[in-house]
Amino acid sequence: MSICTTQKIKQNIYTMVPSLVRLGAFLLLCGFIANSALAETLYHTFVIQEAPYTRLCNNTKNILTVNGSYPGPTLYAHLGDTIFVKVINSGNKNITIHWHGIVQPRDPWSDGPEYITQCPIKPGGNFTQQIQISEEEGTLWWHAHSDFDRTTVHGAIVIYPKLNTTYPFPKPQEEFILILGEWWNQDVTQVYETAVLTGRDPAISDANTINGQPGDFAPCSSNDTFKVQVEQGKTYLLRLINSAMSNEFFFAVAGHNITVVGSDASYTKPYVNEYIMITPGQTYDLLLEANQFPNSSSPHRYYIVATPFFDGNVVVSRNPNVTVAILEYKTNSTMPPIVPVSTASLPNFNNTSAAAAFTDGLRSLASSDHPVDVPQTVDEHMFITIAVNVVECPVNTTCAGLFGTNTRFGASLNNASFQSPQSVDILDSYYSSINPGVYTPNFPNQPPVSFNFTGVIPFNESFTEKSTKVKVLEYNTSVEIVFQGTNVFTGENHPMHLHGHSFFVVGRGFGNFDNQTDPLSYNLVDPPYANTVGVPKNGWTTIRFRAANPGVWFMHCHFDRHTLWGMDTVFITKNGNSTNATVLPPPSDKPPC
Repeated sequence: MSICTTQKIKQNIYTMVPSLVRLGAFLLLCGFIANSALAETLYHTFVIQEAPYTRLCNNTKNILTVNGSYPGPTLYAHLGDTIFVKVINSGNKNITIHWHGIVQPRDPWSDGPEYITQCPIKPGGNFTQQIQISEEEGTLWWHAHSDFDRTTVHGAIVIYPKLNTTYPFPKPQEEFILILGEWWNQDVTQVYETAVLTGRDPAISDANTINGQPGDFAPCSSNDTFKVQVEQGKTYLLRLINSAMSNEFFFAVAGHNITVVGSDASYTKPYVNEYIMITPGQTYDLLLEANQFPNSSSPHRYYIVATPFFDGNVVVSRNPNVTVAILEYKTNSTMPPIVPVSTASLPNFNNTSAAAAFTDGLRSLASSDHPVDVPQTVDEHMFITIAVNVVECPVNTTCAGLFGTNTRFGASLNNASFQSPQSVDILDSYYSSINPGVYTPNFPNQPPVSFNFTGVIPFNESFTEKSTKVKVLEYNTSVEIVFQGTNVFTGENHPMHLHGHSFFVVGRGFGNFDNQTDPLSYNLVDPPYANTVGVPKNGWTTIRFRAANPGVWFMHCHFDRHTLWGMDTVFITKNGNSTNATVLPPPSDKPPC
């Protein structure tokens, strides 16, 4: 029997697939997962609603949440499962939800970025999104993809191996989810609206957090510091997610090494470290051996530490505060808790070499059970410069950019500063030919001007203009992108995220990319497989992927202020020649524009 007739249904809050179109889309998927007869279909309801939360000495405010919780609920699934999430907007503003790192085969309708693949869900509206777990295995996450809402609207996605299979490492005793984030005392909608109105850098957060808590070192926060309990001699899996809006982090557990076994829901060769570096959007699966409590006289509490990494220029600011959780060993002691050990082996906040040393050591597992298929040849070469720029202030408007009231912050890829449409989403425009003039299919493969990108930037090259340029790809094209960091105003690491695909990170380095010598160092055997990658300050990163997922897919920097400023573009992958290489039809309940 096929999965279509043996499907086990798990139901959470509601039981009906909202439309025959959705059901048909799932049935089409059966061919895709026909060898996974134990796969399940799971149903969840996300209610977007405000709820009061207090942090940092009685600073209570209403925040946007899912089901009243912050962070939001965790979605659990196995490889091959399909999840339907009914998103009900009971909040006071428009919103969309993105399933970060889920490839969504042939189904961009459920991907979530506002005005890219859907119009927002309005207050009082709802939309049921389909999540196909087609290749991902490990830790991912979901988050709002509108304005700055993901500050509090986010949660984990835990994807286990297919039923009757197991991890490519010994099964851990237990697992813990650790979500790194940021907290603003101010209403984040006001932070966003002020940044949009003035064109200035958004106000920095007031605290960094682990699972929504600032931790012991923040004012009035020690009573609620997140804690995990372990037993001596056992091994635990830490599922680490960086949901922060602006901060990259060095992360460590005092007194312990951690072993990377997965990143962005793809297995890696075991990689032992004292610390890791994680950018916004990235996830890591880390094994921790509880080996530091041999007798009753030893310390039995250790800080889990995340400290911001920032090696950029001082034109923009960051929240520098350390955030902590506590790892405590289970004991029979009745003594009061001791102060945790805090000597974590973390580099200095601006140690570019330490960040690069960690990243350079990542390798895909590339085993017989988890093979890799790195494109060995390339059909489409792209060289994309990444820059923070300035744009001229609109006529009769006062701005607050770098050069006074006449400019505002901008950002660009190949000096094209992306501007999202507001009347229709790009997917509808492309698929249904609705207002086709909202975008132009001319995103360039090269920057308009070449110069020393990592040196002193000519002043005239600091300006950019707004446009809605997209890149159109033929189905099954093998694509190579060299991301080149630039020194325009804020040379810094940029976490670039691609929707609808994961990609192989085949190379990286510092300085200007040399297309004659640098490709000689590419790893085409076991490069890490990712959906988000850091492009180093004044350096370059090369990725390769196959455009075998038809649809409309957003690519952007995962610093949200850079997305706001225009460090984005869109890939449109055309349909292939078969039914299984064609975009699924739109759902009947997609939000109206």
